[in-house]
Amino acid sequence: MAGGPMPLWLKVGWTAWLLVWAPFYWRHYGPQNFLWLCDLSNIAIGLALWVESPLLFSIQALSIGLVQTLFTLDFFWRLASGHHLTGGTEYMFDPAYPLHIRALSLFHLAIPPLLAWAIVRLGYDRRALLVQTVIVWVILPVSLLFGPEKDVNWVYGPYEKPQTWMSPGLWFALCMVGFPLLLYLPTHFALSRWAVARQNPVPLRIVDVSSRRRKPRGPP
Repeated sequence: MAGGPMPLWLKVGWTAWLLVWAPFYWRHYGPQNFLWLCDLSNIAIGLALWVESPLLFSIQALSIGLVQTLFTLDFFWRLASGHHLTGGTEYMFDPAYPLHIRALSLFHLAIPPLLAWAIVRLGYDRRALLVQTVIVWVILPVSLLFGPEKDVNWVYGPYEKPQTWMSPGLWFALCMVGFPLLLYLPTHFALSRWAVARQNPVPLRIVDVSSRRRKPRGPP
């Protein structure tokens, strides 16, 4: 069941955020940075808020839900322990990156709870698995064009470093298969099961104690 429309303050706030975030990211990283799935999702979420589309939110949940959750865990683990749990947030603690860029990158932490809340409110659209698979199969080949020095979407290796364990072609083929199979499919199954459970909740069993027949007491 839908939980009602998206609040206006969130729509306006996210749009205002995008108008601040995008120019700074463009200037610092360059236009190719908007091919990163997390940055694409940042923009897509803004559109999804205005059109209130379960499909758009579901696509973003598959695209970056799991990865951004790991990002969040690693970020707070590094804050608490001084060490990284999964990696991927090293640049957030690197003074070589301007402070305002690192501050703007905190949007990664807001996305998992926002997507979870939106799907609770609007529901999960199972078509998202097919749509997001097609999207990533378009985005990943385009990401190759920017070379290993940019390593957009890790198409040359994890953590923006070209890998040397296998041929670049094999690594890219694994990315094309692995993104849908290892990231999207488990998230899809989890959200689908949750959606079914939410649509068919187990009714609460209420026992009327007063209606129970009392057993006659036996002789003392």
